[in-house]
Amino acid sequence: MDKTYVLKGIPESQWVMVDANNQSLGRLATKIAHMLLGKHKPTYSPGVMMGDFVVVINAEKLNIAQKRLDEKKYYFVSGYPVAFVLLECVTR
Repeated sequence: MDKTYVLKGIPESQWVMVDANNQSLGRLATKIAHMLLGKHKPTYSPGVMMGDFVVVINAEKLNIAQKRLDEKKYYFVSGYPVAFVLLECVTR
């Protein structure tokens, strides 16, 4: 049985500025996750921290759909019985 050999890349991190002005929440999160993992680099290899440092500017001008603001709920559980917190997207 043949084994797969993955070349190990050299970790080179850079600082990347991302402008969140009028961008969709999900698409921006996907773009940032891609940069944090380093998949946008040609030297990407799994298991090596190849990602960049990401700074998001204009996060208050992020485009969030009205349906998400009305319906999205965040649930937090502390581990204790009856310790359940529910926050809506508008209050976060």
